[in-house]
Amino acid sequence: MHSELPASPGTVRMPEHRVAISERGSFAFATCSCGWYSPARRSRDLVRREADDHLALVLAEGGDGPG
Repeated sequence: MHSELPASPGTVRMPEHRVAISERGSFAFATCSCGWYSPARRSRDLVRREADDHLALVLAEGGDGPG
């Protein structure tokens, strides 16, 4: 799952944010290419929601810099 704004004339393209969900034992966590990461959780659904929230926050803030 990742967020990427389309490049079109007259717009600034935001740095790409690529989020990955990983599992280690009975825990899951999300990491983003910007350096953001979620805490390890047993609930995979919660980790996915946190990753979606991170991407939404990046888009809401204009996508400039690490989130």
